[in-house]
Amino acid sequence: MFIINGWNKLEWNVKIWWSKNAVLPLIAAALLIKWKVTMKNVPKIGDVLTFLDVLSWIGVKNTFENNILALDSTHLKEANFDLEKIKKIRASILMLPPLLSRLWAVEIPTPGGCKIGKRSVDSHLKWLHAIWYEYEETDEQISIKGDLKAWDITINAWFWVTPTENLIVANVLREWTTQIKSAAIEPHVMNVIDFLKKAWADIQIKYNHTIIIKWVKELKTELEFEVVSDYLQSGAYMIIAALCSKEYLTIENARTEDLYIFMEKMKEAWVEIEDLWNDKVKVYRAENLKPVSIQTNIFPWFPTDLQSPFAVLLTQAEWVSKIHEIMFESRLNFLVELEKMWGHPALVNPHQALIFWKTYLKWGQTVTSWDLRAWAAMVIAWLIAKWETKVTNIDYIKRGYESIVSVLQGLGADIEEID
Repeated sequence: MFIINGWNKLEWNVKIWWSKNAVLPLIAAALLIKWKVTMKNVPKIGDVLTFLDVLSWIGVKNTFENNILALDSTHLKEANFDLEKIKKIRASILMLPPLLSRLWAVEIPTPGGCKIGKRSVDSHLKWLHAIWYEYEETDEQISIKGDLKAWDITINAWFWVTPTENLIVANVLREWTTQIKSAAIEPHVMNVIDFLKKAWADIQIKYNHTIIIKWVKELKTELEFEVVSDYLQSGAYMIIAALCSKEYLTIENARTEDLYIFMEKMKEAWVEIEDLWNDKVKVYRAENLKPVSIQTNIFPWFPTDLQSPFAVLLTQAEWVSKIHEIMFESRLNFLVELEKMWGHPALVNPHQALIFWKTYLKWGQTVTSWDLRAWAAMVIAWLIAKWETKVTNIDYIKRGYESIVSVLQGLGADIEEID
């Protein structure tokens, strides 16, 4: 449980940590490298530690110190996975393509993750079947095997992020040419592409969200790579700065190029953001926020993972704001937690909500987090709430944010973790 006493004014600098959404597919893609991969800037978070534990069951050795991860998959082998551990993370689906490339047959439990709506594995299995893998799926397990079909193929990824990553990894060593239409191009997808290109993969990206993969006979056997910083954390800290800073917060590794639409919506709400260059910004405290309407969409539009933190910003705006969440049907459910804190949201339907008036969030309450990004939203709500607030279900928190308590304490927040 976390306990926080809100209404403190925060100050100083925030250096954005590295991307959870990038590092997990990178670890999976590293299994294509038949000897050693060294990754720098790896966040020490729950999802990474769980994933490494899962991989140890199939003979992948690792050392992880000072945010540097060394992986050795020389002795990769078949094994039974720990059902409870693998269900904790969605990223286990990313193991299918590299393990099939190395072992030809794989059985994994059905993946887990955040409860934000349906995220079926059907698309992954359908597209793996298109390149000649055969599979059987039950409620508890996925079994898949086969040889890659050697011919030109075009697949529509429908802008889905994890399926795009899986398709890329599955096809870099497949003979002939693969075209992925309507591919996701989020920063963490691009990080995976950069990793594979550094390993000698032949991957091209066209302006119309098309990724072209041409066959290479082999990849490097040893590689060093750096994980990109987390633009979603950067957006969350910009909101914290606007609501909680004494005057402003300076944010380093801000990923401003990846947050253009988000930052435009911040400015539309009358948040002042000063560009200090070298990917550093100064975000000022906003006293007179204006209502805005947001609609989530695929990159580079407004990120679904910043919708819930932005909703807290809108509780401090005058008049009525609108949210349209088009990506996940359950992501607005967290608004019930803001109601507990005397906020005034209204859920219109599973994909739309209204935020009414400027509300001083208050009252000592115990609230919970519905998913990783909703937790980030609740952190911001605690920081602006009067009196003491308690939060449970903090496993979600530790899945994605490294050293979050010490980072906030360093800015002046009154927050502590207790058993």
